[in-house]
This record gives sequence, structure tokens and C-alpha cells, in this order.
Amino acid sequence: LYMDDGYLFFSINPVEVAVAGDSIDLEMRIYEGAQATINKVIISGNDKTNDHVILRELRTRPGDKFSRAEIIRTQRELSQLGYFDPEQVNPVPLPDPINETVDIEWQLVERSNDQIELSGGWGGAFGFVGTFGVTFNNFSVRNITEPKNWRGLPVGDGQSLSVRFQANGRNFQSYSFSFVEPWLGGRK
Repeated sequence: LYMDDGYLFFSINPVEVAVAGDSIDLEMRIYEGAQATINKVIISGNDKTNDHVILRELRTRPGDKFSRAEIIRTQRELSQLGYFDPEQVNPVPLPDPINETVDIEWQLVERSNDQIELSGGWGGAFGFVGTFGVTFNNFSVRNITEPKNWRGLPVGDGQSLSVRFQANGRNFQSYSFSFVEPWLGGRK
């Protein structure tokens, strides 16, 4: 509970209270230190995903009091984005007791979560029956005009682009295109 209110620094002093025969009673006296404030947030391991996509998800921001609950919540939310291996989202607090601050390094390991859908068949008099679809997660519209920033495709802004084609014979065809920007105008 205290670690959710910035109390990262403390000291423990064991004091002998009683000695009787072969037993020693110890009293552990805990003295809380100053509340730790988050100084810097460091992000590592994001080769494709842009920093701003991660920073907007963080609950641990510079100037806030250290909070273990917010670190756990941020860890869960970063894992649910789908851009990182959930088992390797690792928050590392770097305390500085002299300045009463703590830096938090978020160690991340990226993974691909793009999807492809392909199904097909032949329906006698109908002809080709099938579906082809592709979804690119962590897409970046901003980087479309800058091929030097492409890593196969323009990626890194947390957007989703999906294209799908479906045919049920010669008489019916369906085309769909979708684009999702989860943080339009800086709001979720």
C-alpha cells in the first residue's frame, strides 16, 4: 500500500527486545523515507514502434509519485497492445535515494502481429469462391511518403490497416478496406 504512494525508500532496524534461554525476541522497526518521485522514463527494445505510441500508454510519468500499482497496470496495458511479447514487458525501477527520485526503464521485446487470411475453392457453375485479406497492425500513415522509414511497410504509429476481398462465384464480389487510429487527436 505504501509503495503506491511513493514510499520506495525505507530502513529496517532489528532491535533485541528480550533474551530468554535459547530464544531471542526481535522487533523490526521500519522507518519510512521520503516519497520517491519519478525522474525519467526510459524505453528500450522498441525498434519498430515509435516512442510516442508507448509513452501515451504509460501510467508512470516523470513528476508523479512512484506507484507499484501503476507500474503493474502499465505492464498489463503494454502487454495487451499486441506489439510486444507480454512475457518480456519488464519494468526496471532505478532508485536514487540521494535525490529521492526513481527512473523507470521499460524493457520491451517487439513481436509481429500482422494477419493474413486466405481461403478458396471452386463452386462448379459458380466458379471461384474464396477470401483474401491482410491486416497490418502498428501501421503508420505518416511514414507512407517516406520509404526510407519503411521496415517492409510503414510501421510504428499503432494504427491498423486492413484490406479484404471476397468472391462467391462470378456474380458476387465484396471489397473492404478499414483503417483504425486508436488515439485520434491525442485521445483514446
